[in-house]
Amino acid sequence: MAWLQTPSAPDLEIRAGGLDDPRVVALLQRHLADMALHSPPGSIHALDLSRLRAPGLSFWTAWRGDALAGCGALKDLGDGHGELKSMRTDPAHLRQGVAAAMLVHLMATARAQGLRRLSLETGSAPAFAPAHALYARHGFVGCAPFGDYVEDPFSIFMTRTL
Repeated sequence: MAWLQTPSAPDLEIRAGGLDDPRVVALLQRHLADMALHSPPGSIHALDLSRLRAPGLSFWTAWRGDALAGCGALKDLGDGHGELKSMRTDPAHLRQGVAAAMLVHLMATARAQGLRRLSLETGSAPAFAPAHALYARHGFVGCAPFGDYVEDPFSIFMTRTL
């Protein structure tokens, strides 16, 4: 399993894969359940386990020793455009640099894959404010819906060039 130690969180290891680990499955189930608390069903764009295994999608996990700290995925949309998916920090690791480290890793991975733009969709409810701030700190700005997305009052779309 490939892993990368991150400079911004030196005790954090980011590893490729992990979708077969029951701890990862549980975190992704919590992620989907939380999305359902803040957005109506037609406005939830989080991927389930089977969709995270799709071609053109790479999945990463963040670990502190044996403890799962978070996850994130990168989807290749074609034509040099990628999308961030399934960004999630385990509640025990919130506000400890996990999401920032994962985001930096995914942006570096996207660049290495030759992607020139990275976009995301996230919720618009107040519960998503920390995510909006994180993405803005890393150069993401608001944009129109991209890919197959459509305007939705429960979604915010952000993008940045790499």
